[in-house]
Amino acid sequence: MNVRAHIEAVYAEVRRRNRGEAEFHQAAAEVLDSLVPALERHPEYAETGILDRLCEPERQLLFRVPWVDDEGSVRVNRGFRVEFNSALGPYKGGLRFHPSVNLGIVKFLGFEQIFKNALTGMAIGGGKGGADFDPKGHSDGEIMRFCQSFMTELYRHLGEHTDVPAGDIGVGAREIGYLFGQYKRITNRYESGVLTGKPVAWGGSHVRTEATGYGAVYFAEEMLATRGDGFDGRRVLVSGSGNVAVYAVEKVHALGGRVVACSDSSGYLVDEDGIDLELLKAVKEVRRERISAYADVKPTARFSAHGTVYDVPCDIALPCATQNELGRDDAVALVKNGVRAVAEGANMPCTPEAVEVFREAGVLFGPGKAANAGGVATSALEMQQNASRDTWSFEATEARLAAVMHGVHAECRATAETYGGNPEDYVLGANVAGFLRVARAMTAQGVV
Repeated sequence: MNVRAHIEAVYAEVRRRNRGEAEFHQAAAEVLDSLVPALERHPEYAETGILDRLCEPERQLLFRVPWVDDEGSVRVNRGFRVEFNSALGPYKGGLRFHPSVNLGIVKFLGFEQIFKNALTGMAIGGGKGGADFDPKGHSDGEIMRFCQSFMTELYRHLGEHTDVPAGDIGVGAREIGYLFGQYKRITNRYESGVLTGKPVAWGGSHVRTEATGYGAVYFAEEMLATRGDGFDGRRVLVSGSGNVAVYAVEKVHALGGRVVACSDSSGYLVDEDGIDLELLKAVKEVRRERISAYADVKPTARFSAHGTVYDVPCDIALPCATQNELGRDDAVALVKNGVRAVAEGANMPCTPEAVEVFREAGVLFGPGKAANAGGVATSALEMQQNASRDTWSFEATEARLAAVMHGVHAECRATAETYGGNPEDYVLGANVAGFLRVARAMTAQGVV
C-alpha cells in the first residue's frame, strides 16, 4: 500500500465531508501528516480503515437551547456535543461557551482530545462540546437558566460510563454547578462522575483548577531539562489571563521563573517586576475586568492595545489563550528575541506556519495535545475519586499530575526517536504515540 496516497485520500475525504470547517481540517492535517512512519510500520491500520474511522465522529449532536433573559425575552442559542471516539473509555472533553463556537471548532477540539486523552494513559475517550453562548455580560440567573436548558437536552447522552464533560472557555465552577444540578434534578441520580471540574466541597478534585496551567509548565520543564535548562531565572511570557494562564504563571513563579507579560482580548500587559499573581487573580477571577485594570493600579506595569504579547522578549513562551493566536510573524519575533522553548497551554494556539518557524530555529516546541494534557488527566483523577467516593489531598493529586506529565513527555520523546529519529520532534511523538494506543484498541474491538 502507498501510505502517503492513503493519507492524502483520507484527508481529501475529511475536507469533502466537513466543508468550511477550517479548524478541523487544520487539526486533521497536522495529525495525518505525522502518521506516515507509523503506517509504514503498521500497514494493517491503513488496511482496516483506522484513519477513516478516526476522522469520523461516532456521534455528532446539534441542538437548540432556548432560555429566558432577565427582561423576559426568549433567547435561542445552539448547543453541540461531538462524541468522537470511545475506544479507550467514555467520551471525555470540555464544554466551551463562547460566541465563536460552531460545529467545526467543536470537531477540531474533539479530534485533538482523542490523542491528548490517549497520551495520559488514562481510560478515557475523546469528545468535546459547547454552545455559541457568551457568559460575559449575563447575570447569574441568566447563566443558570441557560445551563439548565442546555443540560435538559444533553443529559440523555451523558453518564459516568458514557460521556463525561468538563469545563473549558466560558465554563467554570459556576457553570458546572448549574449543569450538574439540572442533571441531578432530571435523572434523580447523584452521579458525581458525570461532570468534572466540580468544586472540591461536593465531589471535585484538588488541583483541577490549576491542572492545565501547571501541566503545561511541567511539560515545558521536562523539555528544558533535556538541554540542561529550566525556568529558574528565565523571562517568561504567558498569553491569555484566564484559568490556564493564571495557573501557568503561578507554577512558573514557583519554579523560579519570572512572568513578565500576559494578555486578554483587549491587549497585553507587561510588568518587568514580574506579574503580581494576586492582583491578576483579583482583576480576572474576582472583578472579571479587562487586563488594563492591572496597569491602572500597578505603577511598574504598562498596558498596550496595539501589537501583540509575542513582541515582548522572553526565554520561554506559553500560549494559553485560544486557537491560532500565534502566527508566523509572532513566531519570527519570538525567535529573533531569543526564545528557547514554547509549550502550548491552549488547544492549537500556534498556526502550522508558526510551528515550522520554531522547528527550523531549533526551538523546543510542545504541542497542546501533549503540553496541556494536565487538565484532562486531573479530570480523570477526579473520576477515579468519584467512583470510589474518595478525596485526595492537594499534594497527593499534584504528585499524580506531575507523574502523568512526566510520562507524557517521556512517551512523546521516545516515540519521536523510534519513528522519526529525532527525540525533540514532539509533534510527531505526540501524534504517533496517541494514534498507536487508540488504533490498537480500535483493532481489538472490531469494525464498530
